[in-house]
Amino acid sequence: MASKTSQRYLYLTVFICGMSTLALELSASRLLGNVFGTSNLIWANVIGLMLLYLSVGYFIGGRWADRSPQFNTLFRIILWASFLSALIPLLARPVLRTAASAVFGAEAGVALGSFVSVLVLFSIPVTLLGCVSPFAIRLAVSNVSSTGKTAGQIYALSTIGSLVGTFLPVLVLIPQVGTFMTFIVFAALLYLVAFFGLWQQQPRSALVTLWMPVVIGLLIGLVLNGPLRAAAAGAEILYDDDSAYNYIQVQQDANGYRYLYLNEGQGIHSQWHPDIYSYQRTWSFFLTAPYFNNPPYRPDEVESLAIVGLAGGTIARQYSHIYGDIPIDGIEIDPDIIEVSKQFFGMDELPKLTTYAEDGRLVLNQLSKKYSLIAVDAYRPPYIPWHLTTVEFFQELKQHLPDDGVVAINVGRTDTDRRLVDALTATMLEVFPSVHAMDVPLSFNTILVATDQPTEASNLAANLALLPADASPVLRDALTLGIQHIVPAQASDLVFTDDHAPVETLVDSLVLNFLLAGGAEQLNSEN
Repeated sequence: MASKTSQRYLYLTVFICGMSTLALELSASRLLGNVFGTSNLIWANVIGLMLLYLSVGYFIGGRWADRSPQFNTLFRIILWASFLSALIPLLARPVLRTAASAVFGAEAGVALGSFVSVLVLFSIPVTLLGCVSPFAIRLAVSNVSSTGKTAGQIYALSTIGSLVGTFLPVLVLIPQVGTFMTFIVFAALLYLVAFFGLWQQQPRSALVTLWMPVVIGLLIGLVLNGPLRAAAAGAEILYDDDSAYNYIQVQQDANGYRYLYLNEGQGIHSQWHPDIYSYQRTWSFFLTAPYFNNPPYRPDEVESLAIVGLAGGTIARQYSHIYGDIPIDGIEIDPDIIEVSKQFFGMDELPKLTTYAEDGRLVLNQLSKKYSLIAVDAYRPPYIPWHLTTVEFFQELKQHLPDDGVVAINVGRTDTDRRLVDALTATMLEVFPSVHAMDVPLSFNTILVATDQPTEASNLAANLALLPADASPVLRDALTLGIQHIVPAQASDLVFTDDHAPVETLVDSLVLNFLLAGGAEQLNSEN
């Protein structure tokens, strides 16, 4: 039977443990998401295994509490949960470095093994945290007639703690101190509440546990001393940190080119050079989009631009270079990417660029402007926001286009599997009369261009021939490149809607088939 003081401290302990349990779960998804993505499949594995570990903890905790209904036993359990929780990011670091290389090289076996290994690291600490609630109930019950009331209070406090643990890491700690240190912060909270609880019962036993933070401190200095992903050969890392949404890294090579990498680093999301604007990559194909309009289409007809998936602003910078200070609305859900891009990619040198750090569909629905081009560069398997793939989304985009307006999207594929491209072609054709396709060379990307008026793919060559003599060489190069890589746009029977958009199922199948077909040998491109 607990005294009133002990019971209050017990309730505080339950709250801290409930908060830390959910914080570990959410941090686990982020820890894995930096390498493996954040698809439903990843979330299902994380949540499912965490629930399994907690269930085992509930069972063990109840039996343990009946055999040793002592406060010092409970606090020792939490101390070990704290120590093992702090070990998770330290042990996971080298595993995830290996996994990052494996994902980049499409080594499916190594990547899968790493994924499972990291989740196994959570098994013991989460199981120990699962022991806390049944143990606390056993200690708090003073008589049988109040068992229900006491159990209700314990579970209510644990759940309120879990609620705090849901928001605190995502909104505060991960953006401020990063994923790895977020684990350390919650492990420290667990240690402190357990240490002082044990001190009240057995001071000498509490002092013996001081080796735990010492060991963790030494390991932090040894392990957390470098980036998760090493720089490419001949490049240096200029920036490396976590945001609320992404693991962000900026690299610069020996020729002065800067590259923006996100999460697993599979693709280059932006490129920058102080004196060069044409990179013959995916972004150049967005320059071609307005010229699918019926000829003659002149550069002075491009009056405005919206970009969903602004990233480092490569598209915005190219358009500003060609067309001058046309108004550009750039939408990027991650505010940290915008700040990094201002620092390293010259985004603050574009005076007509207005940035919005929000969801792309939400922002466009709030704006009443019309744009010559709406570029959607937010698709990159397995990071495809399904709500940006539907008929309803493209209907909303259509409302922002003038008669000669166009929509261009960047879609992932493999050399042999174009199902996602074909499904999005079919979806766009539900809204627009014409859709054209260009395969980006040396990549797994296709640019789809939808026009608000019926058009032909041959318009691109016709408008190139009609360009004025003073047209930008960057524009000429882009149109020439686009013409060389036009492919037939094929529509499948699958159309994405807000009610039914099985994007992740399709992408999972696409990625699996790619790996089984020897994808590591093909994955030598930048995107």
